[in-house]
Amino acid sequence: MKYFVTIAVLALFAFQPIKKKKVIFFGDSITQQGAGPNGYISKVDSLCRSDKMQNDFEFVGKGVGGNRVYDLFYRFQEDVLDQNPDIVVVYIGINDVWHKTTSGTGTEYKKFGAFYDKMINKMKERGIQPVMCTPSVIGEFNDDTNLQDGDLNFYAKWIREYATKNNIPLIDLRKSFMDYLDKNNPQNEEKGILTTDRVHLNNAGNLLVAQDMWTAVKKIK
Repeated sequence: MKYFVTIAVLALFAFQPIKKKKVIFFGDSITQQGAGPNGYISKVDSLCRSDKMQNDFEFVGKGVGGNRVYDLFYRFQEDVLDQNPDIVVVYIGINDVWHKTTSGTGTEYKKFGAFYDKMINKMKERGIQPVMCTPSVIGEFNDDTNLQDGDLNFYAKWIREYATKNNIPLIDLRKSFMDYLDKNNPQNEEKGILTTDRVHLNNAGNLLVAQDMWTAVKKIK
């Protein structure tokens, strides 16, 4: 009798579905578009399937156009914590810099770090693994003449240092984009290599982001 009970218990566990790691991509309009049919989140899913890891992960996009870091903070409870994710990839910073020039509503450097830090700490308290991304580009000139290059480099430096200090996985999109543009933008075009409009991603940009993100995410145990 004990034998049959043991077999039944083992069979029950054998047919239990494996819980997938829930990955939320949290950001602005780049992430909002990234959830579309040819966006970077869809491409991450394709890369996951190519590696035969589709039973290990599920991917959710939580991007809202125009968002800055404090917009993410204000919807953090509903769009992140209430969703009970295992991993959160935070891709923010473009509008925090860009909107300083376009509308004067960007984010001061110290406030950027403060809001970001609060979200990271809340994730850690809940046992959620954060992943940080540096902001990519506002303009594709490869000679450091894009108007916001200085600020983007400054904010990217903060993210790199914070990630290193706090042992958080980092996806250095800023470096990946600049390295790619150095090699693939010989005419020094302002857009059209990785973006459609200097910021939002074309197919090549979405693929580059997806490859970097998948490389980082699949390593997380």
